[in-house]
Amino acid sequence: MKHTFFYLMTIIFLHGGLTAAGSSSAIPPEGLEVTPIPLHQYTEKEVGMTIQEKLIHRMATDSFNLIATIVFILAIIHTFMAKKFLALAHHYEKLPQYQTSSSVPKEQRPINIRASICHYLGEIEVIFGIWAMVLGVLLTLLKSWETTLYYFSNRNYTEPLFVVVIMAISASRPIIKFAESALKKFASLGNGSPAAWWLTLLIIAPILGSFITEPAAMTIAALLLSKKFYDLEPSNRFKYGTLGLLFVNISVGGTLTHFAAPPVLMVAGTWGWDTAYLFTHFGWKACLGITLTATLYFVFFRKEFSKLKRPRKLSESSTIWEQRDASVPLWITITSLGFLVWTIVNSHHPVMFIGGFLVFIAFSEITALHQNPISLKTPLLVGFFLAGIILHGGFQGWWIEPVLGSLGEWPLMIGATVLTAFNDNAAITYLATLVPNFSESLKYAVVAGAVTGGGLTVIANAPNPAGQIILGKHFKEGISPIGLFLGALIPTLILGACFMVIR
Repeated sequence: MKHTFFYLMTIIFLHGGLTAAGSSSAIPPEGLEVTPIPLHQYTEKEVGMTIQEKLIHRMATDSFNLIATIVFILAIIHTFMAKKFLALAHHYEKLPQYQTSSSVPKEQRPINIRASICHYLGEIEVIFGIWAMVLGVLLTLLKSWETTLYYFSNRNYTEPLFVVVIMAISASRPIIKFAESALKKFASLGNGSPAAWWLTLLIIAPILGSFITEPAAMTIAALLLSKKFYDLEPSNRFKYGTLGLLFVNISVGGTLTHFAAPPVLMVAGTWGWDTAYLFTHFGWKACLGITLTATLYFVFFRKEFSKLKRPRKLSESSTIWEQRDASVPLWITITSLGFLVWTIVNSHHPVMFIGGFLVFIAFSEITALHQNPISLKTPLLVGFFLAGIILHGGFQGWWIEPVLGSLGEWPLMIGATVLTAFNDNAAITYLATLVPNFSESLKYAVVAGAVTGGGLTVIANAPNPAGQIILGKHFKEGISPIGLFLGALIPTLILGACFMVIR
């Protein structure tokens, strides 16, 4: 109870701060130097310039553009070094001076500061937050504190807040039990074997993302994959192949509707794309590609299914409370689904979905016998990760926008895929809406590239950090960025072909 109260107060504090930020005027105070400079102010003076001339002009106009991008690149490099920091932390933990008897109380053991710092630097979820602090310090030193305060306060943090709430509700026991029961009907077609569950969770669950949102689909799919697949100790190659396939399929699985995938949501209103348009142009191709990629990986790894350990059978008397197999009363399940729907419907209104979440926490306490303790650590870390991406991403438009605007259809699709790997794909599509005179074919190409590349890295798609945190425990030395990239590469190529070849 005390942990729930602590996290509840964290949410209230975060919500209060963001509500205050949202109420601040979008118009900067008189005399304040606004950074970054709005993109439309550049384009007025760039008529006839080449892309190289535009980039040089923008760096000359505000040198902080380049500085912010360098900080962002350093943050990306840091993510590739996360495993080295964790290895260094383990090294420091084994030093003789820190080895004590287990009988010594924890508070009396010597403080291993070096190991603690390395552990912190090795957590991918906090990396972009760390470098956001560096960004803030540099912005304050080179501009002013008022400029920093205005920039940080006027970012839109609705998506991180939504992901925190939707993850916490989706991971609740009634929702997971309901999802498992529903997906079991598909898995039963293969007698409920690990292979059948694997196919179900990598085909059906991503498509559900178009209706329950991608973050919710990722949470449910990752939690059930952890139980139905990763607990059976597959080979390392199989682990990464499955993780890459999950990330790619979740990224494209939200394209059947106009409200569930962040990169689609960014353009739907501006370009007038509704669900009918999304399904006829993207959705059915996404379903085809998801089925093709899962089938291909299934055939490739088919021999490894026989090497998996036997799944554990749990009963109502299981000594592990969180893993008990007792059923959840129907009225509790229906009420929990109501909270999930409320959050999805009000996904753009933090006051509404956070208010609903506070009521959900109270409901969970009242029905604690049929619940598992609400864990907000993972959702809050994911929210922190996404907030860091938003802070860095706000400074990348100066170079992404002219790059996108200079490309043809196929180069634009490929470029959007590559850029997505190093930026959140929603940021890519948002910047595309700022490019003037985009034809329908170019609009299609940039969105196709953004959703296709959403599985290549952890930062490429908003739900990916949730999947990483949930499944990261199954990777002894943490999830390798290279391993994830290789696991996602073939599905990315197949989905790209589905979107661009089938027209």
